[in-house]
Amino acid sequence: MAATVEIDEANGAGETLTHNITNTNMGSTDAVNLDPVANPVTPGNNTFEKWQKIHVTAMGGSSKIDNLKIWRTSALGGSAVHKSNARTASYAQATYATPIASASSVATQTMPTSAPASANLGISGSLTGSLLAAGSSDYLVHQVQSNAGDTVGSTSTMNYQYDETA
Repeated sequence: MAATVEIDEANGAGETLTHNITNTNMGSTDAVNLDPVANPVTPGNNTFEKWQKIHVTAMGGSSKIDNLKIWRTSALGGSAVHKSNARTASYAQATYATPIASASSVATQTMPTSAPASANLGISGSLTGSLLAAGSSDYLVHQVQSNAGDTVGSTSTMNYQYDETA
């Protein structure tokens, strides 16, 4: 039997954690499972940061979860960029802070648009970390940053991948 895995998201000044989110939509408010139509981002502004974790709730028949990889597929409109703290080198664990809409000081790397060759999200501060029991990854922090001439309404898909050892 495979491990049971969900994506969790933290929001607000008090780090309110929501388990098993239904979407990772980004917008003009700090909210989980948000409706981007009701919370649009005006070109030239940024989305609020998303603070998310991969959460293993049960190991099933697995003995180890590791090699966490995060990337985005599909193009953004205009010159908008999707920034992240996910990286394959010089990785540092992010400590939760209230999500902001100004340019993130945590999400500073361009989000990969294809699967990275190696882990780019850590566990316990290390890209070579692993989960041997139920637990969570480090925070994935990401934000879309736009320019005034960008196209409104682009759609992308977030991809989450990990290795599971029986």
